[in-house]
Amino acid sequence: MTTSDPDGPLAEQLLRFTRRVHRIQKRHLHDCGLGVTPAQSRLLRTLAHYDSPPRMADLAERLEVVPRAVTTLVDGLEASGKVRRVPDPTNRRVIRIELTEDGRKSLRELHGARRSAAEEILAPLTDEQRSVLGELLDTLIDGGGARGC
Repeated sequence: MTTSDPDGPLAEQLLRFTRRVHRIQKRHLHDCGLGVTPAQSRLLRTLAHYDSPPRMADLAERLEVVPRAVTTLVDGLEASGKVRRVPDPTNRRVIRIELTEDGRKSLRELHGARRSAAEEILAPLTDEQRSVLGELLDTLIDGGGARGC
């Protein structure tokens, strides 16, 4: 006896769409010439949301990754001058991460690349379809608790 999976085709479409979005964003990031990976771009955007430089552990938690992954991202961004490690003023054993001026400039350029990618992705849709998609995405993002396996 076989069980039909009514959501199977939709799940496959979502996965294919996610891969397409990732490819397009990666291409636009490459085209802007900053030498930043999508993961590094995400870390830069996340840093911009903090009022004061966060600890690496704070970044790992916010990005939902293991701390070692943040270390690798910070190493690459520090080597390119976009972030710097700074000591915590109250605990010298704690290191915080802050954007440099070059990092802030890169963020502005990354914003343009992301906007171009979004325009390409959404180009086939009418204004009405975009509005409906926005509402559906809000529902999927905000709706319901996560269910496990």
